[in-house]
Amino acid sequence: MVDGATRDGYGAGLVELGTSNPNVVVLDSGVSDSTRSKKFGDKFPDRFFNMGISEGDMVCTAAGLAQAGKIPFATSFACFLLGRSMDQTLVSVAYSNTNVKLVGTHSGLAVGEDGPSAQMIVDIAYTRAIPNMTVIQPADWEEARQATIALANYKGPAYMRLGRSNVKGIYDPKTYKFEIGKASVIKQGSDAVVFATGSMVEETMKALEQLGTEMNVTVVNVSTLKPLDEATIIDQVGKNKIVITAEDHNRIGGLGDAVCEVLMNHQICKPFKRIAVNDTFAETGSASELYEKYGLSANHIVRALREVKA
Repeated sequence: MVDGATRDGYGAGLVELGTSNPNVVVLDSGVSDSTRSKKFGDKFPDRFFNMGISEGDMVCTAAGLAQAGKIPFATSFACFLLGRSMDQTLVSVAYSNTNVKLVGTHSGLAVGEDGPSAQMIVDIAYTRAIPNMTVIQPADWEEARQATIALANYKGPAYMRLGRSNVKGIYDPKTYKFEIGKASVIKQGSDAVVFATGSMVEETMKALEQLGTEMNVTVVNVSTLKPLDEATIIDQVGKNKIVITAEDHNRIGGLGDAVCEVLMNHQICKPFKRIAVNDTFAETGSASELYEKYGLSANHIVRALREVKA
């Protein structure tokens, strides 16, 4: 297992793609060192385009490159990528169904000290609601690397959400195989199931360490948020008594709502609780401080499991 930020796994995946697929091109909007797209640019400068602080132009250029047969990865901080290019994303990428991969890094409260204007907590809601858009959020370095390669082989618009902070490695590169549209059962239990995504997978595993033998908890990594792996969700809800969702995102429009939709559509009723940002802006602080204050830390997951069990 490789410890590291998912943005670093993305950079490694891009370099692999640059070697194996000459049609892959990468665009960035002036933050390539931070997003790790610079790793691709350093090795393949003729296929790397630094568009400057002009995210709308970057997305439209990516759409044009896709129409010309290229496989473009358009990269920036999540708050800038979607916040400044929604019209271009809707029309030039999604409506036109172009083969553009949008990659937003530094997402959620985990971006920490950059403050609330940079803490993108609504991007899953944005992108899940866009027709034709696939939405991916890897949980660790290895999954991010594999997801990057998988997206290059996938035909159609996609958004991948990545983090700045280092996370503990979960997957063994020798045995794990990422698939778009498939959730991953990390641990099987019978008392409760936690559907987690992104950095909240690590927080969930920390929560299990705190619980010890108190509860037998299933952990499911939902790395594809659209299309959702409904079969795994239904199966795991059936095997457990309690349902928890965990995400570094606003509680409205994210993973919690997505899982609720599945349960409602299939008329499944189980005790349910969401771990998410409670429809509020945060403030400047470290990721761990913000996770604790705004209800996302392992401590809050433990508390939620105990409250619902009671």
